[in-house]
Amino acid sequence: MTDKRTELSELGEFGLIEKLTSNFTTHVSSTIKGVGDDAAVISISDSEVMLVSTDSLIEGIHFNLMYTPLMHLGYKAVVVNLSDIYAMNGIAEQITVSLAVSNRFPLEALEELYAGIKKACDAYQVDLVGGDTTSSLSGLMISITALGRAKKTDVVYRSGAKENDLLVVSGDLGGAYMGLQLLEREKEVYKANPNIQPDLDGHDYLLERQLKPEARIDIVKLLKQMEVKPTSMIDVSDGLASEIFHLCKASNLGCTIYDEKIPIDGATASSAIEFNIDPITTALNGGEDYELLFTISQSDYEKVVGNPNLSIIGHITEKNSGINFIDKQGVIAPLQAQGWNHFE
Repeated sequence: MTDKRTELSELGEFGLIEKLTSNFTTHVSSTIKGVGDDAAVISISDSEVMLVSTDSLIEGIHFNLMYTPLMHLGYKAVVVNLSDIYAMNGIAEQITVSLAVSNRFPLEALEELYAGIKKACDAYQVDLVGGDTTSSLSGLMISITALGRAKKTDVVYRSGAKENDLLVVSGDLGGAYMGLQLLEREKEVYKANPNIQPDLDGHDYLLERQLKPEARIDIVKLLKQMEVKPTSMIDVSDGLASEIFHLCKASNLGCTIYDEKIPIDGATASSAIEFNIDPITTALNGGEDYELLFTISQSDYEKVVGNPNLSIIGHITEKNSGINFIDKQGVIAPLQAQGWNHFE
C-alpha cells in the first residue's frame, strides 16, 4: 500500500481490470485466452475449447426490486452471462449460480428467482451444475458463471478486425435504456403518491428489453447458416459506442459509423422523444441491449446486406483515422462513449 489514492472512477471497469491483471502471466498451456475478452478460452482437445464467463448483478446497482420481478431477474441474470459465450461465437452449455442474500428474503422469494433461472436454462438448453449460497448484510447479489464450447477454428475474439472490414450489429438498440427510463419515472411517481397506479400501457416492448432481454444465440446460428465467420465480435452490454471502442482498441484500429445506419425501433424513438432525449443517444450509450456487434470481411457483404436481423453501420479504418461518427447531415465528429461506468 502507498499513500497515493486513485479513485476507481478514474479508471472505469475495464481500466481497473487491466490495471489489476496486467502483471499476471499464463502458467498452464491449456489457457488460450485469459482476461480481456467476453469469455476466457481454454483448450479441452486438439479441436475444441471451453468458454468461461462470469458476471454479477448487485441489488441497487444493476437492478431495483421495486420494479424488477424476481422471476424476471433470475431469467436476466442467466441471459447476460450466456450473451458473453455467444459473443465468442460459441454455444453455452452449463451455468453455476452463487447467491448472497439477506434475511429479508423468504424462501418463497428465492423460489421465484430460481423459477426464472430455470426458464432461462430451458429456453437456452443449458444445465445448472452448481454454485454457492451465503448470507448478506444488505440486499441480494447474484453471480453466474457460464460455460460453453466451440471449435478452435470457430472462436471469434475482439482483436480480429481488419482494416476495411464492415461493422455489423444485430437487432435494434436503445430499447432497454428507454425501458429503464419508464420504470424509473413510474417509481418516482409511486414514491410521491402510492395511490397512483403505474402508467406503463403500450410499452411492452421496451419493458421486455429491460426486464427480460434475450441473448442472441439465433444470430450465432444464422451466421453459421450464412457461412459468415465474423472477424471480431462483442456483445452490447455497456452501450454501442463503448463496445466499438473495445473492438477498435483490441484490434488496434479505428472505425467510422453512420447515424442513419444505426437500428432504432419506433417504440424506442417515440419514447426517447417523449423524454426529450435524442434517440441516437439511447442507441449509442444506453446499454443492456445484449445484441451482437461484429465485423465481417467485405467479401461477405452480399450475404449480410438486406438481412432484417442485421444492420451494417460502418467500417473499420486504420488506427490514425480515429473512431468517428457521421451524423445525418454528413458532419464528422469523434465518437464519444458515455455508456455505463460501474464506478461513477
